[in-house]
Amino acid sequence: MTSAPSIWMIGDLQGCCEPLRALLAHPEIARDPQARFWFAGDLINRGPDSLSTLRMVMGLGDRAISVLGNHDLHLLAVAAGVKKPGKSDTLNDILDAPDAQELIDWLRHCPMAHYEQRHLLVHAGVLAKWDVRKTLSLAAEVESALRGPDWKKMLHSMYGNEPAHWKDEFSGGKRLRVIINALTRMRMCNERGHMEFSHKGAPSHGSDGLMPWFDVPHRAIKDDTVVFGHWSTLGLMIRSDVICLDTGCVWGRQLTALRLHDQLLVQIPCAQYQEHH
Repeated sequence: MTSAPSIWMIGDLQGCCEPLRALLAHPEIARDPQARFWFAGDLINRGPDSLSTLRMVMGLGDRAISVLGNHDLHLLAVAAGVKKPGKSDTLNDILDAPDAQELIDWLRHCPMAHYEQRHLLVHAGVLAKWDVRKTLSLAAEVESALRGPDWKKMLHSMYGNEPAHWKDEFSGGKRLRVIINALTRMRMCNERGHMEFSHKGAPSHGSDGLMPWFDVPHRAIKDDTVVFGHWSTLGLMIRSDVICLDTGCVWGRQLTALRLHDQLLVQIPCAQYQEHH
């Protein structure tokens, strides 16, 4: 009986194609031609080569799964004419590419969450009230809106920090916004599990009553591991219940891959493309 292909879980790329190329060529990774890859989202933006990065991930075909991150959704919103590009965006190479439509359509069909082998992959986090089944079912609501004919209209409702908590009775744009914010933007919460978006730095357990989303008491996900990126100031964190893989590639730190079955770590040093302001 042949053993199942390895799964490598990879942190935020943000348009850093050279480190990705080096990572895929690393002897530990390259030795298994059947290896599979989970990308924690934010494939693009801020780095120097969003187009090549996106094409390289797409080129892995069925071997790659990428969940959508906030930068990926931002590209969709810019492509849809819902949002203007920001001044630190590096998305023009994608928007101007001859295959732009194909690239955008591929991204629109990426999942918001992926679950396999007791690991739940999301870009940013999972609200304390949501168990795995609930998370996947809410992610599927966003996925079907993104894949549907009214996807551009749906992206209009994505922007804003309110509501900062979940209620089952939410509907429409408000409902989708909370799901998207939790899965792609969340870092800190209060002890009731309400999202707090002004905190961008490393996690602090300070007098402000805020804590990282994964330390909110009574989280519904108990026996599975949530794998995420999005939080470069948190950096590599490997716990039994949560794994953070965003090690600040675009900020000149590393690109990180972690093998699922034995937690073998591979890191590639990265050139610095962005300064922290």
